[in-house]
Amino acid sequence: MMSPLRNEDRRWLLQLARSVIVAKLDRERDVDVPDNAPAALKEKRGCFVTLHKKGRLRGCIGTIEPVQSLVAGVRENALNAAFQDPRFPGLEKKELAEISIEISVLTVPVLLEYEDIGDLKAKLRPGVHGVILSKGWQRSTFLPQVWEQLPDKELFLSHLCHKAGMKKECWKGEDIKIRVYEAEYFSE
Repeated sequence: MMSPLRNEDRRWLLQLARSVIVAKLDRERDVDVPDNAPAALKEKRGCFVTLHKKGRLRGCIGTIEPVQSLVAGVRENALNAAFQDPRFPGLEKKELAEISIEISVLTVPVLLEYEDIGDLKAKLRPGVHGVILSKGWQRSTFLPQVWEQLPDKELFLSHLCHKAGMKKECWKGEDIKIRVYEAEYFSE
C-alpha cells in the first residue's frame, strides 16, 4: 500500500485538474500549474479523474497501471474526462461552474486468487476494492466508489461484465481474471 497523500497534495492535484480543463476551454489562458510539485506527486501511480455535474456523472477517464507520474496522469485524465469520454459530448464552457472534480489515486492492481464463486464473493470488499474483470482482450473496471450504486456483489460483477461487452453472467466463468486495487479519492 502506498502512503496516503497530504491535504496539500490533494489540493494541488485538484487545482491542476481544473486548470487544464479551463485552459482548454479558454484558449487565451495558460495552465495554472502550481509551483514545484511535491515529491509524492512525481511517483508513478494509476489515477482516474471523474467529473460530476449537479451530482451526476459527466465524465470519467483514468489509467489503472502506474505508467506515468501522478501529475502527468491527472493532467491527461482531466482533459480526457472533460473532452474524450465517449459516453458524453465534450464539456462546454457554460458547464464549467456546475462541474465538480474528483480524483482517485490507485494502488497497483493484484490478481485475486479464489477457489469458486462463493470464495470470490467472500474475498471482494465492497467500498474498498476497485475491480478489474478481464477475459482475453475484453476488460472493464469499476472504482471502489461504484459500490455505493451497486452494493450487491453479483449485481456489481454483472455490470462489470456488461461494461466489458460480455454476457452479464461472464464473471462465473473459469477463464475470467479478477484483479483488485484500492483507491484514495477526494474532490473539490
